[in-house]
Formats: sequence, structure tokens, C-alpha cells
Amino acid sequence: MKFYAEYLFPRLMDWMMSRETFQRLRADVLKDVAGDVLEIGYGTALNLPHYPTSVSHLTMVDPVRLLRSRVERRVATVGFPVTIEQAPAESLPFTHERFDCVISTWTLCTVSEPEQALREVRRVLKPGGTFVFLEHGRSDDARVAAWQDRLNPLQRVMACGCNLNRPIHQLIERSGLRLVHRGRFCLPHVPRVFGEMYQGHASPVTST
Repeated sequence: MKFYAEYLFPRLMDWMMSRETFQRLRADVLKDVAGDVLEIGYGTALNLPHYPTSVSHLTMVDPVRLLRSRVERRVATVGFPVTIEQAPAESLPFTHERFDCVISTWTLCTVSEPEQALREVRRVLKPGGTFVFLEHGRSDDARVAAWQDRLNPLQRVMACGCNLNRPIHQLIERSGLRLVHRGRFCLPHVPRVFGEMYQGHASPVTST
């Protein structure tokens, strides 16, 4: 299983997530990102080509470092400084209110404690900062959601901890973040159990 998780699965996911549909989605969700940016769960760094020139510095974190040479090649192609840290999203090694933006794409499905990870996102965001997300998760169709629940144990094994049935918007709102924009759609030509998408951005809730 270690060979599958560390060698085969990362290459399979890198190939699949490099498809044109996913690249268009990345470009759209990242087009307005600016300043000092943190990306949680960067995987194989497929977001890198889609960051705009308004980014002044990018920090990328992941609990594991996969396909290192591939990631390094992608880092070498961008025109802004990039720092890579090995750390879980649930315990970010950064000071409070450091980042202008935090990015999460296809990450919250896999982190062990998504609400804790999102509380960490809130902690490291500056007041008025933005959490930008593009995730798959639980369907709002009860029949599809029931199938997601049935298939989730198998999904977690085959996709190295990925969950099909997490209610992303609710997780965000329970974590001290306010949804400023929310969107829902289904990936074309993908079964709904796998293709239910959440996209948008949120800001830290301010105390009154």
C-alpha cells in the first residue's frame, strides 16, 4: 500500500488533474489572487502556472512531499518567490494574520480534521484577507449523497484518504469564516458522486 500511496497514486492523480477541464477551473479560481499567498495541500503544484503576476510571494504546504522533481520543475517556471513547507493544514507553522490569501483546491476532502484546518486558515489570514477554495464534496441531491456515503469507505482506500461526502460550505461557515461568494456545479462527463463541486471565497469573521 505504501508503494501505491507514494508512487502510483500521485502519478495517476497528477495525470488526471492535469486535464484541460481542471486547468480551466484552476485558472478561473486563481485569477484575482494577489499579495502574500498560502496554498494548503499543494500536491504536485498543478496550480503554479495559473497564479497571476499580482502574487508577491507564494508559500505552499503539504504534510507529504510527492513527485519532488516534478514540483521543483514547476516552481522554476514562475516569476515570483516560492517557499515550500512540509506541514499539515491542521497545524500551520505561521504567525497570526500573516497572509493576504489562502488557497485550497481539492484539498479539504483529504485533510484529517477539516474544521481544524479551516480554523488555522482563519488564524493566518489578515483581517480582510480572502480564503479561495475549489473543492468537491457532498451533493445536495439526497439520492446522490446516499451513494456518496455508501462509496466513501472504498473511496478513502482507493484515493488515499479522499472523502466524497464532506459538506464544504458548512465546514467553512463552522470554522470562523464568512462565505462572501459561493458556487455549486457538477463537473461535466463525471458521475455526480465524484463531480459535485464547491467554489468561492470567504473572509474571517470579525469580532464586534
